[in-house]
Amino acid sequence: MLEKGTSLDENGDINRPLADRMRPEVLADLVGQEHLTGEGGALRRLVNSGSVGSLILWGPPGTGKTTVARLLAHETDLAFEQVSAIFSGVADLKKVFEAARTRRRMGQGTLLFVDEIHRFNRAQQDSFLPVMEDGTITLIGATTENPSFALNAALLSRARVLTFKSLDEDAILRLLTRAETVVGTPLPLTEDARAALARMADGDGRAALTLAEEIWRAAEPGEAFDEAGLQAVIQRRAPIYDKSEDGHYNLISALHKTIRGSDPDAALYYFCRMCDAGEDPRFLARRLVRMAVEDIGLADPQALVHARAAAEAYEQLGSPEGELALANAVIYLATAPKSNAAYVAWKAAVRVAKDAGSITPPKTILNAPTKFMKTEGYGAGYAYDHDAPHAFSGQDYWPEALGRQRFYDPPERGFEREIRKRLEFWDKLRRERG
Repeated sequence: MLEKGTSLDENGDINRPLADRMRPEVLADLVGQEHLTGEGGALRRLVNSGSVGSLILWGPPGTGKTTVARLLAHETDLAFEQVSAIFSGVADLKKVFEAARTRRRMGQGTLLFVDEIHRFNRAQQDSFLPVMEDGTITLIGATTENPSFALNAALLSRARVLTFKSLDEDAILRLLTRAETVVGTPLPLTEDARAALARMADGDGRAALTLAEEIWRAAEPGEAFDEAGLQAVIQRRAPIYDKSEDGHYNLISALHKTIRGSDPDAALYYFCRMCDAGEDPRFLARRLVRMAVEDIGLADPQALVHARAAAEAYEQLGSPEGELALANAVIYLATAPKSNAAYVAWKAAVRVAKDAGSITPPKTILNAPTKFMKTEGYGAGYAYDHDAPHAFSGQDYWPEALGRQRFYDPPERGFEREIRKRLEFWDKLRRERG
């Protein structure tokens, strides 16, 4: 058991966090990134070659990005410099660049590691370009955001992007086993609690080790926590999810695609993930309305009604009761027949309407509120559809310059099967009536 407020350290440093003490010193000790460190992996090849170009390391927190930057500097005999985009500005970067130029004149290269590089603005990112091009620095940037959106194209063109993955449960468990060796005592957890701890880390190795330290501090001599005891001690670590960054967009994309793919169980899973992470249910309600009109449309006209009713029910009930109404809508939309025919028709009509410009509709369907307009032929020849058999005149409503167009092509699914039958019947009447 650790004393309250202290951290066990085999070298006597009680204040050094366990995650820092366990930082790998060789690439083989990096856990969870075997696609990069294994045989034929990109990092393995770089280390074996003895040289490294500029890199962008993209991945969630606690997956080893900082560790890899340090290892690469060590393996390539480069001087290691580290800055954080949160605390550094252009003036700080200029000092680092000048020190790197001095080293270069003395025959020593510099590996500059920039944490949270996406937080630098465009001008700050541009400041790296000349010193990258002339070899003054080898840049290793770490980011949790998609580089395609967060970094300048000019910077990306000069660096290779390596993607880091969240640690799976097996990798977290291996990390905990290694921590027990470093600390010199087993984690006071049952097997179920140990597995629960691995899940609570949410793919973040650093978080797993921090939680493990909390467990060691809290345990009395001979005590072992079960899953309930674990949750009571450390509470529950919220899933990694930033509503303005990738987690938000990744999960809403997953929810949309699982509803479109008619998988209600997967859709419910992603819906609950977002609710659990603190997403605004009103945002989810708006997205469900969008899915109803984009991916279901007229295949089930009730889908939009149901989605809007769920949104209204949430406004009346609030959280958490109102989330059940949204969950009902998720299931309804996922199990509804799918059609994007109206969506495709709308986009096609928008394109033609923009190209058509100011083409005037045929005079037959324009009103003639004045005598002059009547003499000019406005409204002449218009057939009132309700007076025709089947309430369908079959006349041509299209501008002569355009001719008849076809945008909407309903599939033989759901309610649109009936719409298709009507359109085919009216086409037949139109042909018969010339």
